[in-house]
Amino acid sequence: MARIEAVLLDLDGTLLDSIPDLADAANAMRVELGLSPLRLDVVATFVGKGVDNLVRRALAGSLEGDLADTDLYARGREAFFRHYHRVNGEKALVFDGVVPGLIAMRDQGLKLAVVTNKPTEFTLPLLQRTGLAGFFPVVVCGDTCARRKPDPDQVLHACEQLGVAPGRAVTIGDSINDAQAGRSAGTRVLAVPYGYNEGMDVRMLDVDGIVDTLVDAVRRIDEWNREANAA
Repeated sequence: MARIEAVLLDLDGTLLDSIPDLADAANAMRVELGLSPLRLDVVATFVGKGVDNLVRRALAGSLEGDLADTDLYARGREAFFRHYHRVNGEKALVFDGVVPGLIAMRDQGLKLAVVTNKPTEFTLPLLQRTGLAGFFPVVVCGDTCARRKPDPDQVLHACEQLGVAPGRAVTIGDSINDAQAGRSAGTRVLAVPYGYNEGMDVRMLDVDGIVDTLVDAVRRIDEWNREANAA
């Protein structure tokens, strides 16, 4: 078992509760197009596979996101981006345990990266506005690589940028997209139970453990590294 040298963290649902902002933008889009607003808990189930899928799901009002009207999608996407730029970071909150967890990871010499399906134009301002940007020398967004999570491309790119082999990294997220991307890339995988996961139970994921907070993740990584040193 190799030592863990890097931690790759999802953004929405893992570091930040961004649902209030996303729901505000999605509902502003729907109202502009003559549709009724959706409940916040419904919008939460639409998050995880990038903004384009969120727009489709929000317009269709369903997780399947079946939307045959390409003109409606184009108008909806333009409206969502416009409204989300306006509200991005206004109500987003850092989850409990995130800042002390990141500080502990940094103090242990772990290299940190954000790996998110959110586009760069929203990710970087959000990290700045929530005070998290300084923790992450590497940020891999939904438009950084050719393919997004659940494909492994972003995870592999983050490892390359950090100079760490995937087998010496752990992916931490809240959804099946994070679990599949990390597993396919060859990292270890931890999941947090407080995120979104498209409405599914996090216990159903193929992961190496579920940790209540990032502070608990630090403890798990420390256990792994002590086992690696003893081997």
